[in-house]
This record gives sequence, structure tokens and C-alpha cells, in this order.
Amino acid sequence: MDSDHIQISLLRNLWQVVEETQSGILLRLNDHDLVSELLRKIQGRRSLPGPESQVLCHYLKTRTSLIRDLAASRPGVHVPC
Repeated sequence: MDSDHIQISLLRNLWQVVEETQSGILLRLNDHDLVSELLRKIQGRRSLPGPESQVLCHYLKTRTSLIRDLAASRPGVHVPC
């Protein structure tokens, strides 16, 4: 796997996991724990070889703000100011 690219199927799995994960979890965890939790859930669905896991880990680290913004924008989620 090219270190600069992630398979489309893996990206779909990742964002499906984000959508299925409770907002409170996504908003409560610090960056490190958020990345670890999402990686754990994805690895529960499919095998991730070392290089693929590292690329996905980097991808997640650069998207933690987006993930939290999406979680906060879900209906019924109240985020204190």
C-alpha cells in the first residue's frame, strides 16, 4: 500500500465507524484516545496490516477536529460553550 493513499473501502469503513460511534464518546476523548478508539473499532471489522494501520492513524490524527465537529453537529447533541 502506498504510504500516501488510503483505500476507498477503508475510508468508507472509517467514516461509517465515526457515524456509528456515540457523539458523547467522540467529544469526550482526548486526541490520542479518540484515534485509538476509532482504530480499535475499525480493526474489529477488518484486518489492518502494519503500514495500513500507520497511514490510517496519521489520517485520523489530522481529522480529529473534523470528527468532533461532525459529532457536535448531530441532532440532539448539546455542546457547552
